[in-house]
Parts: sequence; C-alpha cells; structure tokens
Amino acid sequence: MSGILSNLPPGILLILGALLVPFLRGRVLAGYVLLLPVVSFFHLLSVPMGHGIAVPFLNYTLDPVRNDGLARVWGIIFHLAAFLSMIYALHVRDRVQHAAGLVYVGSALAAVYAGDLITFFVFWELTAVSSVFLIWARRTERAYRAGLRYLIIQVSSGLLLLAGAVLHLHTTGSMAFDHLGTGTLATNLIFIAFGIKCAFPLLHNWLQDSYPEATVTGTVFLSAFTTKLAVYALARGYAGTEILIPIGAAMTVFPIFYGVVENDLRRVLAYSLNNQLGFMVVGIGIGTGLSLNGTAAHAFVHILYKALLFMSMGAVLYRTGTIKASELGGLYRSMPLTAIFCMVGAASISAVPLFSGFTAKSLIMTASAEGHYTLTFLALLFASAGVFEHAGIKIPYCSFFSRDSGIRCKEAPPHMLAAMGLTAFLCIFLGVYPRPLYAILPYPVDFNPYTASHVLSQLQLLVFAGLCFGFLKIVRLHPPELRSVHLDTDWVYRRLLPAGVGAAVRAAARIRSGVAVRVETGLFRAFRGVYRHHGPRGIFARTWATGEAIMWVAVLLAACLVFYYL
Repeated sequence: MSGILSNLPPGILLILGALLVPFLRGRVLAGYVLLLPVVSFFHLLSVPMGHGIAVPFLNYTLDPVRNDGLARVWGIIFHLAAFLSMIYALHVRDRVQHAAGLVYVGSALAAVYAGDLITFFVFWELTAVSSVFLIWARRTERAYRAGLRYLIIQVSSGLLLLAGAVLHLHTTGSMAFDHLGTGTLATNLIFIAFGIKCAFPLLHNWLQDSYPEATVTGTVFLSAFTTKLAVYALARGYAGTEILIPIGAAMTVFPIFYGVVENDLRRVLAYSLNNQLGFMVVGIGIGTGLSLNGTAAHAFVHILYKALLFMSMGAVLYRTGTIKASELGGLYRSMPLTAIFCMVGAASISAVPLFSGFTAKSLIMTASAEGHYTLTFLALLFASAGVFEHAGIKIPYCSFFSRDSGIRCKEAPPHMLAAMGLTAFLCIFLGVYPRPLYAILPYPVDFNPYTASHVLSQLQLLVFAGLCFGFLKIVRLHPPELRSVHLDTDWVYRRLLPAGVGAAVRAAARIRSGVAVRVETGLFRAFRGVYRHHGPRGIFARTWATGEAIMWVAVLLAACLVFYYL
C-alpha cells in the first residue's frame, strides 16, 4: 500500500478529497478540510528522496513524481500554507470555496513534483481554473470581471507553455522538465509562460487586478501558490539565466512607487508581493548555490509573512467592510491582536533582524554582492527600503494607528486569530533560529546571517527609511491616502486597446458606409442606363420598320467584311 501511495503525485489526495466537500457541512466540513492537508503532508513524507516513476504515454514516457531537494522546499511550505489558510477560512460556509481551495493547492503541489512538461502543464492549467473560483466567490460585478481577466491571462500562459512543450518535444524528443535555458523558440515560449505567472514587468497587472477582488480568505490562498509555483518553475528550468537579473531588479523597484500612492491596502500588498518576487527572480538569475538557496528560503518565508499580512487585512475587511486607507485608522483599540500580528508580518517583510525576512533575504543580498552585481545590489537595497516604507510602515500605520476613524468593531474571530498567531510564531521562530529552514534548502548551507556587518547595515537601512517616512509626513510631502484610481500598464488592455478597437470598428463602419453609398449610386446609374435603352420606352424596345432592319443588317455585314479583309 505504501508503495502505491509513493507513486501518486503529492497533492493528488487534496484534489480527490475535494470531491467529497459538497456533501459535508458544519463541523464535519471544518474538520475534514483541516485533516486533508495533514494527510497529504504525510503522503509527501512517504515519497523517498530521488524517487521517480515512469508512465508510458503514447510513444513517450511521463514522470509524474520527481522528488528532490528543490521540490521538497515547495512541498513543505505549500502544505503548511494550506493548513494555515484552512484554519483562517473555517468561518466560510461556501463549499465551492473550500473545494476550489483544495484543488488549487493540490494542483500546485502536483505541478511542483512533475518531472515532465506535459504533467506539469496539466496541473499548471488546473491551478488557473480552480483558483478563479476564489475570486468569483465574492459575487460582485468587479470580482466577476477581474476573474475573467485573470482566467484569460492564466490560460494564455498555459497555452504558451503547451506550445513550447510541444516544440521542445519535436526538436529534442524529450519531455523532461529539467534545466531548459533560453535560446530556442520552444524554451523562449516556456520562459514567457513562466514570466506571465511570475508577474514580470509589463506582464504583472493581473496580480493587482485580481487578488484584491477575491474573497477575504481567497486572497490568502492566492498569495501563497500561483506566483510561487512560477518561481519554482523558473528555478527548475532557468537557473543561471542572466536576463532574469535585470528583470528581477526591475520587479523589486517599480512596485514601490505604486504601493506608496495606492489607497486600497490589499492592492498595496499585491504590489509588495510583486516587489518580493523580484528578489527571488534575481536569485534565480545569479544561479549560484547560495543565490538559489536564497530564492528557496525567501519563497518559504515570503509565503508565511505575506499570508500573515493578507490575513490581517482580511480580518480588517471582514470586521469593518472596508480596506481603504482613507477610511481606516485607530483600529488598534478594537483589534489589538490583529494589529500585533500585522506588525509581525510588517517586520518580517521589511527584513528586520530576528524576523524571518532577514534570514532569507540576506542570502540573496550576499550572493549579489559576491557576484559583483553592483547595480543589482544597489537596486535591491533601494527596494528593501521601499518595501519597508509601503508595506512595513504604511500597512499597519494606516489601518491601525494613523488617526481615529471612529470605527468600532469586534476583534477578529478566534480561528482567524489562531491562524495569524501560528503564522506570526513561525515568522519569529525562523527569524531567531533559521537552522530548520536552512536544513531543507536544496544545496548545503554554510551561512550566518547574524554577523555584525549584516545586522548593522540592515538596521541602518531601516532607520534611514523610517526617518524619511517621518520627515515626508511632517513636511506633508508624503502622498496622502485618497480615494483615487492610479494608472498602470493594465490601462493598455483595459482602456487603450478597447478604445482603439472601437475606433477601428467605427472607422471601418464609416468606410463601409461610404463604399456602400458609392456602389449603390453606381448600380443605380447602370440600371437607369439599361432601363433607358431596354425599358418599355427604350431605344431597343421600339418596333422597327422592315427597311430599317434590313439597313442595319447590311451595315453590320459590311463592317464584318471590312474587318475580315483588313
């Protein structure tokens, strides 16, 4: 029996288990959705390291289960995130959300352990189809439209992946999902597919468009799996691809400016998510053992502290009905525990020493410095200061401390507090004692983040960023929290492209109308000429005398004779 289970892809029990969710209710449902991630995790532990299986498919061989050090990191954190997210979602009575969440997590896990591109594609697409229901479950017009855009973009990413996989199979005869690299049409298509899901610059707006429109619990799920699966795919197939270094550096920098001025606090977190992904992409691009360990460690802790921040903002939305910074403030009086947990998440994302972000981000920063990527290192420093300003300070400050908004509400429900408390504990534990995290990384680790230079440089950076925030607030140069809409590159396909298509359609209609009028006028003139000659009173409709007819026959005969002899 254990041999059969070890040949099943990790995560498949979650997908199959979701089939029973529609038949369960109440406490039975709550216990069931908490038990499934635990059972799935023990199934993962039963799969030996280095294990792989071969499944014949047509004339090829699939490898649906491949367990190695890289997959292990994502397998552990995905199970942990699923368990914490399910605790957070215990108040949800919508069985569609529970089923969609289980399928979403299971398909992300199965994709991580896929050893061939076809199996990977199947679960890659299943993550897209299942996760969109977490957006639509909010049942608003905005959520419906955002979900449609999300689905179109995610499925488009899958189509590019499929096209690249088929071309790669045709040119190499192999479906193995190992290092691919760029340089061929097939691998470039796959690279773009991964880049869409990883929210590369100019391809990123689906993230800020869809995540804030999901349900309170749906956003927590979404923050953990889709983009981290893309990070894993890049680490698996494109480690050491140097174009990822400037791409990742750009990802760390540009979201800062949007996060500073954004009023929707869940959208601020979506921009900071994009910022943090950039650190991971830089680590993949550098491609050394240290940088790839940094990427894996950063993905691990990022899932935790980003989930914690989305949990705290979700609790605020759940209790107050709003997540706008311009409408919040002073909530520490009503939600003190949520405020504390939010500050733990803010300290973690800001890489404050003794919090998890510091022990992971230091690996990537050190790798970029040792690789002499000077401009990239400076960009990462700037991004570190920026994320402290817009996520580390703005999120807790605007929601809990900035002013008294007059809102009085209950503290978050007990199960939400339990999920936030467990996640906050892990953020602190891995910050104080990172050895358990370092022990599961894919490459041997000989690194101490708590050296004097690391700690002092990070504290100097944070103090400087905090002073800048305070100074800008005092002199009133910091962008105020206003109800507004900020343009991003999604304006191209949400406004410019539809407007351009509409203008083209109207121009084509005018041209068609003009051509139709001209054709109609020409036909009318032609018909009028025919009628004039062949109508009842036309020239050719008259009755001719016999002599006239003979004369015309003679004229035609003479013309024929002349033409013949000449």
